[in-house]
Amino acid sequence: MTTRTTNDSAPMPGVAARSVPYLPLGLLAGLGAVLAYLWKYPCRFGGAWDGGIGQYTHFCYTDIYPLFWAEKLNEGKVPYVDYPVEYPVGIGGIMEFARRLAGGDGVVFYDVTVVLMGLALVAGVLLTAALAGRRPWDALWYAIGPAVILCAYINWDLAAGALALGGLLAWARNRPWLAGVLLALSVATKFYPLMFFGALFLLTLRTARWVPFLKTVAGAAGAWLLVNVPIMMVNFEGWQRFYAFSSERGADWGGLWFFFQKTQWFGHDRPEFLAFLGDSEKLNTMAMAALAVLLLGVAVLALVAPRRPRLMQLCFLALAAFMITNKVWSPQYVLWLVPFAVLARPRWGALAAWQVAECWYFFSIWLYLITQIPDQASLGIGDDPYFLSVWARLLTIVVLMGLVVWEILRPEHDVVRQGDVDDPSGGPFDQAEDRFVLRRAFLVRGGSEERGGSEERGGEAQPEPV
Repeated sequence: MTTRTTNDSAPMPGVAARSVPYLPLGLLAGLGAVLAYLWKYPCRFGGAWDGGIGQYTHFCYTDIYPLFWAEKLNEGKVPYVDYPVEYPVGIGGIMEFARRLAGGDGVVFYDVTVVLMGLALVAGVLLTAALAGRRPWDALWYAIGPAVILCAYINWDLAAGALALGGLLAWARNRPWLAGVLLALSVATKFYPLMFFGALFLLTLRTARWVPFLKTVAGAAGAWLLVNVPIMMVNFEGWQRFYAFSSERGADWGGLWFFFQKTQWFGHDRPEFLAFLGDSEKLNTMAMAALAVLLLGVAVLALVAPRRPRLMQLCFLALAAFMITNKVWSPQYVLWLVPFAVLARPRWGALAAWQVAECWYFFSIWLYLITQIPDQASLGIGDDPYFLSVWARLLTIVVLMGLVVWEILRPEHDVVRQGDVDDPSGGPFDQAEDRFVLRRAFLVRGGSEERGGSEERGGEAQPEPV
């Protein structure tokens, strides 16, 4: 008779125990990817993409399918080299990869792209779970969130999300060079991850952890140049199309600036003293100024908070500021924000309200677009119900931002920081001491206080939150 030397009731080894959530999360993310594909069924299998308003009435519109023709991919043209495209080089590379496999077939092009974006969703969910530390199940919001399923395959946004999350996980694992490379590739795919460098800079300023930050910036600069310069050299005009298009485009669907340009606001004339908000010639200046004001607020908050904010809190605030001041706010932009909203404040009430508002906007935009088609207005909705959904989406995000700010100023209410946890995704910032905090004499109190997850040394004064 043999004697067993293992204990069935013993806890699993640390690595194995931490790995337990990833398999079901990956499977659920795969389920979300499949559900997103099935949502497009009336278009993908029913021909609604080719039938006028059907893609709107069935809520299955995508940019991917029509851009196969609009960007001349059906003619075998190589993005940037043979034809300028309105996206950064990362998306151009995905387009070219899918084009080569599509064989001139737009539906196959869409299917190949969906496979790539589905893999990006699964990767993004697993990366979100890793960044969440002890709360990996919060990544379910990204795996099977209703707005994610509705918007997953409108555009190529999931690819940028996976790269950005990969870069931030590399930072969290103290691999700054890799973090810089992945973040640069995400910026080369969609522009919004540039906001995360600002969050890294602010926490670097507060902690004086300059070496990893500078390595990240150097890695990012090198990687960005590596993927952009060859295209610039081959066809500069084709390469710069994205940047020219971003500058030249006017106020567009979903953005507040689009609302401001309307002369009728919910059945009333636009107030004369606010008419300047609808000045299309000053749009770029106003949008940049609004973003600058919000980012300045985030910067001040980061440097006056009683305890160093978590990296994901600042990433969320910076990204939300970028979205709400943008000239266009497409429905798929929800994919940008979901993982960062979850990582910044994983409380379900406000997140659920925001998801409802995003779904409301998703259905509203397609019904509103129907009214732009001659003789079909009776099937859609007008300005008032559409802009009501625009404002509902905005207000739920502003509420989320306010709650994150509150928890930054009152860190004892931050559920992520319960149990002596500091910043699970902060990497070099985790448990770092403050080296630079904005102070004002009447806000300073003496004595040694806890800050940034460790005891302040030398009995220096600590500022109260503003």
